[in-house]
Amino acid sequence: MSLPHAILTALLEKPSSGLELTRRFDRSIGYFWSSTHQQIYRELGKLEQAGHIRALPSAVPARGQKKEYEVLPAGREELAAWVDTAEDPKPLRSALLLRMRAAAVVGGRGLREELERHLALHRRQLDEYLEIESRDFPPERRSAEPDRLRHLVLRGGIDLERFWVQWLTHALGELAELGELSER
Repeated sequence: MSLPHAILTALLEKPSSGLELTRRFDRSIGYFWSSTHQQIYRELGKLEQAGHIRALPSAVPARGQKKEYEVLPAGREELAAWVDTAEDPKPLRSALLLRMRAAAVVGGRGLREELERHLALHRRQLDEYLEIESRDFPPERRSAEPDRLRHLVLRGGIDLERFWVQWLTHALGELAELGELSER
């Protein structure tokens, strides 16, 4: 996935200013496609220059006023073409897994604490996703097509966090069984 496609998706869901868009990224798309505010603003300029979006005319022009953007037909076509393009899964890159592999060779006195920290982070993220699910996807809302697909994306996040909680719990058990890793 690329940032321009994430922005086009968000703007098709709701025309927004750059500031509103960055806030929405922080609360939704950012859970699975993160980006800095500077990257979003830079990409908005590129999308506007490419004719994929435009700034909506404001009722009262004012200096320093925030621009609200909408997607143009060319932007919708670009997004639809991207959706229809096949893409292979990307290999997992995890510093934590690499640290564990290295700890098998050189030992790792701080590994337990790091695994516990990651477990706490994944539990918090899981709780946040479950809260979003109960707030935004009550059973009566789950039948509309856009909501079903958005809910499916959220369920992917929930399932992934459950995987990490389960795996980290197992890893901590294995580490305890090994009697911690000593320095080698």
